[in-house]
Amino acid sequence: MSTINEGRAADALRAQDTDGQRGQAQARPLGGIAGWVDDRTGGAKGVSFLMKKVFPDHWSFMLGEIAMYSMIICLLTGVFLTFWFVPSQSQVVYDGSYIPLQGVTVSDAYRSTLNISFDIRGGLLIRQIHHWAALIFVVSVFVHMARVFFTGAFRKPREINWVFGTILSMLAAIEGFAGYSLPDDLLSGTGIRAMNGFVQSIPVIGSYMSYFIFGGAFPGESIIPRLYSVHILLLPAALVGLFTAHILLVFLQKHTQFPGPGRTNNNVVGYPFMPVYIAKAGGFFFIVFGVIALISSVVSINAVWGYGPYDPSPITAGSQPDWYMGFADGALRLLPGFLEFEAFGFTFSMNIFPGSILLLPLMWTIIGVYPFVEKWVTGDEREHHLLDRPRNAPTRTAIGVAGIVLYVVLFFAAGNDLMAIKLHLSINDITNLLRLLFFVGPPIAFWITKRICLSLQQADREKVLHGRETGTIWRHANGEFEEIHAPLTPSERWPLVQHEIQAPLVVSETTDAHGVANPVARKERLRAKLSHFYFKDRVEPVSPAELEAAHHAHGPAVVEEPSEPEAAAPAIERS
Repeated sequence: MSTINEGRAADALRAQDTDGQRGQAQARPLGGIAGWVDDRTGGAKGVSFLMKKVFPDHWSFMLGEIAMYSMIICLLTGVFLTFWFVPSQSQVVYDGSYIPLQGVTVSDAYRSTLNISFDIRGGLLIRQIHHWAALIFVVSVFVHMARVFFTGAFRKPREINWVFGTILSMLAAIEGFAGYSLPDDLLSGTGIRAMNGFVQSIPVIGSYMSYFIFGGAFPGESIIPRLYSVHILLLPAALVGLFTAHILLVFLQKHTQFPGPGRTNNNVVGYPFMPVYIAKAGGFFFIVFGVIALISSVVSINAVWGYGPYDPSPITAGSQPDWYMGFADGALRLLPGFLEFEAFGFTFSMNIFPGSILLLPLMWTIIGVYPFVEKWVTGDEREHHLLDRPRNAPTRTAIGVAGIVLYVVLFFAAGNDLMAIKLHLSINDITNLLRLLFFVGPPIAFWITKRICLSLQQADREKVLHGRETGTIWRHANGEFEEIHAPLTPSERWPLVQHEIQAPLVVSETTDAHGVANPVARKERLRAKLSHFYFKDRVEPVSPAELEAAHHAHGPAVVEEPSEPEAAAPAIERS
């Protein structure tokens, strides 16, 4: 026996649920393909966040974009080159289009490089675009890092991003070395031979490491295939991963901006990602691509056919590494030979090892940990989204300039032989001079830079108090002459007075009330000394009271000008 119940409450509820679902579907903002994708991925919220992301507008922010675009160009052109490059050191007889090398025994890698240059349509242009883009990629990464350092953009909450950028810059330099070593010409082979010497200088395990890397005695037949795998797989994957993480952190955190009216640590004044910023970024990508293509079309680089195939026997006098590896070569040339010694049956090549293997990780480690050192010295735990003007952080700016001078000295040392030949000077005199500059150059640069920054701060202070010079001379009734100064507008005055100047830390008591030594007193004394080093010399920004007193003191000698209206920002992102 069956019973049919009609009009049950549950049926009514189901009908209402269906009507509710139908209403929600009709109210859904996305439809078609976008709605279908959102139903399955839930990506609408993320896309909406991305589209509304605000980016400030300043020319220095383009440095990071140049690095990203040049890396993309390297990837695109690298894919083209992999179609024809043969990563093999097998010996073959060249029979291609370049007549001077016909009949010469070369490696398969060198022959394929010549074929790309002379027999593949557009191959030489793509090779040169790839090489120039790689050079621009490395230099833009370093310049971008310099901008971040000098403006204090590495401070909380961006320490992790600074570490990512530091690792990325080191990997970019290694990737460049692996790339220009692949053609197996005389110049790149000389670089690989130098690398083999660097590896062998590692104490105790150097010779074993060399056999492991080269698959036997130098040069072997394994180094080109192994460098090829590293160049097209391992390092590009690491670079793309670090770049992706770097960009994601930029999107998740508020973008830094230079100080100005209406700009605080709680907002970002600029243009939204869509449609303004994406249009500007897309256009800038094609500008970068066009400039690199133009340079590659008219300026030859790495003409491997002029060097010939690699042969371990010739000595290639005058060969130089690419600029980003020049500092390591210079460090080798400055190290004295007496640093080599023997102990416990081993030869310790301290005239090679510190300037080759040890220098790179040491330098990048110092760069990577600097934000944490400065944070510890200052004790500043706040988030910073407004950038510093370099003059307002004189010690940090001076440290950066001293590091650049140190790098430049090592870079010039890499060409001490060429300078001696071209200038008809003694190579020993040039080397000794560069050794002296290595020690005295950075301290002198530090002192000069810090004095310049403090002078610029003082000039800003005088400009705020007395106004800008107009060139107009006022003659008083008593015959006295005085130059008229025009007061600054609020927009002009804001960047000159908004910054904070931190006072040096004061050492806390080394003992408590009972005379027991404070266990952290030694650390606090060190921190206080470093804080004194950072903030002893400082120029306080003008306070509102000082500004008001200066206006009353000048009287008629100041020409009042109407204040400029503050321009409305296209978009403001608030926290």
